[in-house]
Amino acid sequence: MLKQIITALAFCAMPTLTLAEEGWPRQIEHEGGMLTLASPPNRIISTSPSLTGTLLAIEAPLVASATAVQGRLTDDTGFFRQWSKVAHARDLGILYRDLTFDIESVILQDPDLIVVSAAGGDSVLPFVPELEAMGFPVMVLNYGTNSWEALAEQLGRATGRESEAAEVAAQFNDRASKAGAEIIHPEGTVSIVSYNFFGTYGVSKPDSAQARVLRGMGFEVTGVPSSLQALVNRSREFDFVSHENLPAAISGDTIFLLAADEGDIETVMSDPVLANLPAVKAGRVYTLGLTSFRVDYYSGLAIIERVVEQFGK
Repeated sequence: MLKQIITALAFCAMPTLTLAEEGWPRQIEHEGGMLTLASPPNRIISTSPSLTGTLLAIEAPLVASATAVQGRLTDDTGFFRQWSKVAHARDLGILYRDLTFDIESVILQDPDLIVVSAAGGDSVLPFVPELEAMGFPVMVLNYGTNSWEALAEQLGRATGRESEAAEVAAQFNDRASKAGAEIIHPEGTVSIVSYNFFGTYGVSKPDSAQARVLRGMGFEVTGVPSSLQALVNRSREFDFVSHENLPAAISGDTIFLLAADEGDIETVMSDPVLANLPAVKAGRVYTLGLTSFRVDYYSGLAIIERVVEQFGK
């Protein structure tokens, strides 16, 4: 009897991860339905540069990625700046350039998993039926409605890298918390402002991806006042307004500029439309860095370090 009790106690003491470990094949639920993967994929391709960073963060076996149109947000190859060094260090191949879908390039890669965005400028959703008809496993994810951590968890399960996904999320949260203790927080609230980003003007909601990073560092992010929601002409994670209505939409005591550098601060400070804003008058305008337009593991860390540079003790 004693032996049975000891055995039972030993079983109960086994690590939870071992007890809950999932085998293969796996049923993967995603935006496109249900996908069955017989074994962990070894040749993944990403048709979405916005999802590539998360695949790199969990060290998935990514062999090629589509590239964005070259510009200030990318390096010379079209890889996003926040993860381009990691991509080159791992010899990541270029699937096709300038977000111009090329099915022949996909076929040549012979992937055992294709990652596709459900929406956005890098989405190739209309081509998914054709890819699936050719026998390629396709996983569709929505980075517009899911945090990078949630995407990492989904991709972790699909690739057998659950522990890596959990680890990078924990590392990120730990860095944000520690960084919050390294800075002197400005008084009052902060607004995250998208200023003339591809011709649009917007203010972050308090729960946007960028706002969550700042909240993790101890900031209080404020959005467009509820009494002024009628000014909003388009809304997702940011509430977009006209240029002339931007001053009314900014309610924070301090401004952080999205996808911006030092030159953009000067532009905002010299904009006569914003001249009477308290934050502008007091010179409380800062940036989240060029790569902050899309938050993944790498750009999120870059946001944290950029804030520490500007507010470090």
